Amino acid sequence: MGAIRRTKTKRRTRDLDQVHSDLRSAKHLKQHLDSKAAEDLPGLGQHYCVECAKWFESEHNLVQHRRGKNHLRRVRLLREKPYSQREAEAAIGLGVDNGRVKESKSAVEAMVDDEALATGGGMEVEHGRLNGYR
Repeated sequence: MGAIRRTKTKRRTRDLDQVHSDLRSAKHLKQHLDSKAAEDLPGLGQHYCVECAKWFESEHNLVQHRRGKNHLRRVRLLREKPYSQREAEAAIGLGVDNGRVKESKSAVEAMVDDEALATGGGMEVEHGRLNGYR
């Protein structure tokens, strides 16, 4: 998409996840539409594009908008399923239970354990450093 668009809050439209909720649930869409006063909206709030979350003056303007590039781009973006909070937490490792509880180890102990597994034998730690290492 290139450059980041910076918009003022006055013209800010609803985010894609909010529009997904509108499309899935008529109750969610009705709640959003009822939150606006019809007298303040273009065309008294009769002509609304759900995908773009915009009101239009007339039916003609709405039909022209639906043929346009911006509307079609928005529809294409809405085809993708939005990420859920569970997926976001799983991506950073929260909520993933592999059945083990890791204990915190010092860096030297971790190095000793890794080296012992790699060589198949044990190494001794003497005065804070490994034997065989300088």
